[in-house]
Amino acid sequence: MTEPNTPTVLFLCTGNSCRSQMAEGWARHLKAGLMQAYSAGIETHGLNPRAVQVMSEVGVDISGHRSKHVAELAEINFDYVVTVCGHANENCPVFLGKAQVIHVGFDDPPKLAAGATTEEERLTHYRRVRDEIRDFVASLPESLARPPVNS
Repeated sequence: MTEPNTPTVLFLCTGNSCRSQMAEGWARHLKAGLMQAYSAGIETHGLNPRAVQVMSEVGVDISGHRSKHVAELAEINFDYVVTVCGHANENCPVFLGKAQVIHVGFDDPPKLAAGATTEEERLTHYRRVRDEIRDFVASLPESLARPPVNS
């Protein structure tokens, strides 16, 4: 059950196929009741089967997710939008309301895996990024609420 006044967080990437899906999966798994998690893309590329596989290995089922365009979530008033790739950060749409946009970039598993010669080598890249995303999501929502550091 979600607590009242829990933050709504959108994980945004280019195609909503891998990194943002993993982030949403981790958030729903690790932070159920502490935040409302969503994911979308500035494009839709379909759900990446290797992302589904490596998340399943750690007990997080994202097989029922689907690739969504950010416009499908236009009615949601997000507290935070976390861009998880550089392209989404550079092309992030404007969000009306109070949404604070934060960029936390993660490597692109499909791009990393492109040069791999075996399936196990490909999955190694997905697993590393999956675990990096888990570590980031574990710090939420508290890490999002910190005021920016002035430099």
